[in-house]
Amino acid sequence: MSLHIAFDNSYARLPDRLFTLQAPVPVAAPGWIALNDGLARELGLDPDALRSEEGLAMFSGNAVPEGAAPLAQLYAGHQFGSWNPQLGDGRAILLGEVVGADGIRRDIALKGSGRTPYSRMGDGRAWIGPVIREYLMSEAMHALGVPTTRALAAVTTGEEVIRETALPGAVLTRVAQSHIRVGTFQILTARGDLEGLRALVDHAMARHYPEAGSVPEMLAQMVAQQADLIAQWMSLGFIHGVMNTDNCSVAGETIDYGPCAFMDAYHPGRVFSSIDAYGRYAYGNQPQVALWNIAQFATSLVPLMPDQQRAVDDFTAIINRFADLYQKAWIARFGAKLGLPDPHPEDRPLIEGLLTAMTGAETDFTNGFRALAEDAPERAGATPEWIAQWRARGPDLGIAAAANPVVVPRLHLIEAAITAAMAGDHAPFHEMLGVVTRPFDPNPALAKRYVAPPQEHEKVDKTFCGT
Repeated sequence: MSLHIAFDNSYARLPDRLFTLQAPVPVAAPGWIALNDGLARELGLDPDALRSEEGLAMFSGNAVPEGAAPLAQLYAGHQFGSWNPQLGDGRAILLGEVVGADGIRRDIALKGSGRTPYSRMGDGRAWIGPVIREYLMSEAMHALGVPTTRALAAVTTGEEVIRETALPGAVLTRVAQSHIRVGTFQILTARGDLEGLRALVDHAMARHYPEAGSVPEMLAQMVAQQADLIAQWMSLGFIHGVMNTDNCSVAGETIDYGPCAFMDAYHPGRVFSSIDAYGRYAYGNQPQVALWNIAQFATSLVPLMPDQQRAVDDFTAIINRFADLYQKAWIARFGAKLGLPDPHPEDRPLIEGLLTAMTGAETDFTNGFRALAEDAPERAGATPEWIAQWRARGPDLGIAAAANPVVVPRLHLIEAAITAAMAGDHAPFHEMLGVVTRPFDPNPALAKRYVAPPQEHEKVDKTFCGT
């Protein structure tokens, strides 16, 4: 294969018990859905070369480019709070790592690339629905300024996968600063593999926390990183859906867009995952779950410390910083959404007053906050008393406009794009991609359709993972 990618595969140089070397499983007849030219250039890759037959073969798993070190990663995790001692990449292959023109190291991985030793009873494949959803959601999140994995390419496989019925298969190429998860550390601790754990910690620290001179400093930086990430999610009405520890990235990126959604009508108890029967990962629970996940990460690091009891005390103190850091980030994010020039803790009642009013009025989250930027707070469901308080606070509509997107990828439109793609029509996907990656300045000719909340018959109440 002559397609040149300058791979430098640092994860593959870790102890081999952290992964299984394996090439992706070839597919029958690959075809294009999309290639992300802008991201390709960030990675130092030539989009024209990637769009070749060789590129299509790589993105489908039919050929492994020179320099790649394809592998499936091992990890464990708490799933809905219950411990699963071994998980791993059951339908993903990490091809390798590249260092982009910006100096940032990133993974290039195929999702839906066939069975691995960690597939359990699964087929290791993905159907086109989850691929379309993740492409749209992750690229929209990036455009909104949220740390996230990204989509480099999506291709069809020419094969069917069986879920409840036969569905067209697809493969997503996902790019991430790494695919190291809290669960990657957990499995080594659970197995008492301190040598492997130390190697992983050293790797993660050098890769993601180079300014940290110790394990406690790394933990402290992760706490701050996660506090800001979750505040960003909350400020956009984003619900991850499955915040298991194996879906919590140590790189601080949003990862694994399965049962996820941007809310339409606001409610703090909103749940989208079809399997979240008790609302563990509801919108309003996300900060507490993030804190819980960080605590599991800290617990996995304790065995490395020479004085473990002192480490528990020190780590607990570090974890307890999350609440204040999150509250500060939340005030800053929501204060900006209200257009407040200098948000401070005393603004909390004003912010919460609007959220309470939006709950009662079943206000559309995105449109309600965007109305503030247009000096129309009544459209957000605000009461006259609240409007008077808000105006007295002296909002700056420019600040509100910069904090409140016009469009987000709404579930009913994603589902429409998926339905079209299942019939071989990718035009709705491409149109939607063009709109949601310009969230603050959409094409005026298209914006109206993408701004409108779903009508009653269009509402989507649940989303599903792709397995």
